Amino acid sequence: MSKRKENEIKGDQRLENIGETLTRTEQFIMDNQIVLMIVVGLIVVGVLGYFGYQRYILEPKTQEAQEQMYFAQQMFASDSLDKALYGDGNNLGFVDIVDMYGSTKPGNLGNYYAGICFLKKGDFDKAINYLNDFTDDDELVAPMAKGATGDAYLEKGNKEKAVAYYLEAANQSENEFTTPMFLKKAGQVYELMGKYDDAIQVYTRIKTDYPQSEEGRTIDKNIGRATAMRDRK
Repeated sequence: MSKRKENEIKGDQRLENIGETLTRTEQFIMDNQIVLMIVVGLIVVGVLGYFGYQRYILEPKTQEAQEQMYFAQQMFASDSLDKALYGDGNNLGFVDIVDMYGSTKPGNLGNYYAGICFLKKGDFDKAINYLNDFTDDDELVAPMAKGATGDAYLEKGNKEKAVAYYLEAANQSENEFTTPMFLKKAGQVYELMGKYDDAIQVYTRIKTDYPQSEEGRTIDKNIGRATAMRDRK
């Protein structure tokens, strides 16, 4: 048999195999067309539902929540904590904003404000609950929420958790403002716990990595104090 003839036969076999594959595919579609139509329909409904929810429910709700936040934020700024939390009868406070608009960005931010309000009022358990419900990746606000949670635990006498939250806040989004601030707080709590080596370690990190920060310019005092206390032991 000539080489050309062999190639023609092989080519015919490949075409036949492709034809069989197409036939099997067509048969599968024919046999399962109802199921496939349902699956495609569900995908389309899901996509349309998502964009419909975003456009017609979430966006208006977000706008409404933002408008409601104005009064509560004004009360927060003037340190009228009860009105900031619970409103004045005509305007909502952060507690109701969280309940009604929790799925929106303003509603989520309400968790942070409510947590800070409860922290200032001395209701540390509620402060922790609201602060833990706040989720955000903002470079400053997210670490501040973690640090405030540390403050609440420290007020409750739980130094271990306070340190853990301070360190988490310091490392969450490293910058010249929140990182040295919460490292210093962690070091101070370590000193209260008698863990002077740990205190020196975090103070030294401030001195090395953030020497121009407010904490960095005075951190030598903390290092000296912690070193002296350690050497007395």
